[in-house]
Amino acid sequence: MKNKTFTLLSIVLIAIIFSACKKYQEDTTGIHPVKFQVLTSYSSTDLGKVLPKSQIEVKFKNTKTNIEQKFLTNANGIVELDSISPGEYDISATIKIPALYYIALTGEQVDKEVVFNASEKAKTITIEDNQKIDLKLISGATGPWAIKQIYYAGSNTTTGATFRDQFIEIHNNSDSLLYADSLYIAEAIGVQNFTGTTVHRQVNSRQYDWSKSQGMQADIDANNDYIYARALLMIPGTGKQYPVKPGESIILAQTAINHKAPFVGSDGKTITVRDPSLTVDLSGADFEAYYAPFLPRPLASDIDNPNVPNVEVLSYNGTDLILDNPGRMGYVIFKNKGTVDIKKLNQYPFPSITPPSSTADKYYQIPSSFIIDAVETQPNTAAARVPKKLGPKLDALYTYAPNGAYSSQSVIRKTESIVNGRRILKDTNNSAEDFDFLPLAIPRGFK
Repeated sequence: MKNKTFTLLSIVLIAIIFSACKKYQEDTTGIHPVKFQVLTSYSSTDLGKVLPKSQIEVKFKNTKTNIEQKFLTNANGIVELDSISPGEYDISATIKIPALYYIALTGEQVDKEVVFNASEKAKTITIEDNQKIDLKLISGATGPWAIKQIYYAGSNTTTGATFRDQFIEIHNNSDSLLYADSLYIAEAIGVQNFTGTTVHRQVNSRQYDWSKSQGMQADIDANNDYIYARALLMIPGTGKQYPVKPGESIILAQTAINHKAPFVGSDGKTITVRDPSLTVDLSGADFEAYYAPFLPRPLASDIDNPNVPNVEVLSYNGTDLILDNPGRMGYVIFKNKGTVDIKKLNQYPFPSITPPSSTADKYYQIPSSFIIDAVETQPNTAAARVPKKLGPKLDALYTYAPNGAYSSQSVIRKTESIVNGRRILKDTNNSAEDFDFLPLAIPRGFK
């Protein structure tokens, strides 16, 4: 009897221990809240002495669920979280300082609010308590021009126009008449994965380490003070040939035709779409990119509309201005400064571990100080996203078309206000804040 009692008691104890162990394992490996700390500061030590540290908005966006949480810093620029679920997050910090307040604090004259941003993409929060992240706030310059709409996704590959109907729209966001002459548009090149081993990479961002490029100057910050252009295009003109009124825009089309209607390609064959509602009419575009003169075998769809001026092509990639359909790209617009000859800017090959050949492609090195506006796009799913190509001074985070490649969707900058009928677009140098999307791209549309 004693033995039976002991055996029964043993079974009960084992069951309790097993249950406790199982519960502990579930709590440890599952999603249980942890403590996390965000430390914000200004990248400029001098500004950090006078600018406010409190009320900085910190956002956590779960990359899998897209659920966003917002918090405000305390007087020391810190957010203390007692319970946040482990996972992968895009974390950003933003503060908007009104112009008069900024002038009073710094003595620096500005005519609009000053926005400071910081971010870290794909930050993994583990099951350990008391983790932290340091975010350095940077103020990016905003200019009179703004990239308004990017239609990179294209339309359905069987019933739409695939990539032929892509375009970029650039907006005069000022209150003055501007001239588009000699405005440059560039695609920022960068790695398209986190794991490749054939190139030198930066430790934290996993992006190219351009300082290791063959022939790179040793006395510059090659990674942070420059971007590198995959395609570099320039609006032509004599200086005042292409005026753009305040609140209006220009459209650069890959091919400036009505993609809803059949047309004859350069090979004499008719090109058409099954469902015209999926694509756009770009016959009214202001400029087009015509690559055929540079190619031994141009695309049949790349025809030249004689009524639409061609941009000047300084460098190109592929067989046309084919924007990356998944969205793994950065886009910038700029004008040269002073007497700088953009065509004579330095060019460098990829920072490959194996020395590049003498015929390896080289990419224009564009000073970040030249850039008027920049927008980073990323794929619509977290698993497909790639290392950021644009630093936080140019674009704190990124935007994307929710339905991804060939969806007919475009990303479009939000309207911030309307003054005397003129739309002023939102520009905080954080595309996650500034952009929305259109279910169907609309040239010269608004959101």
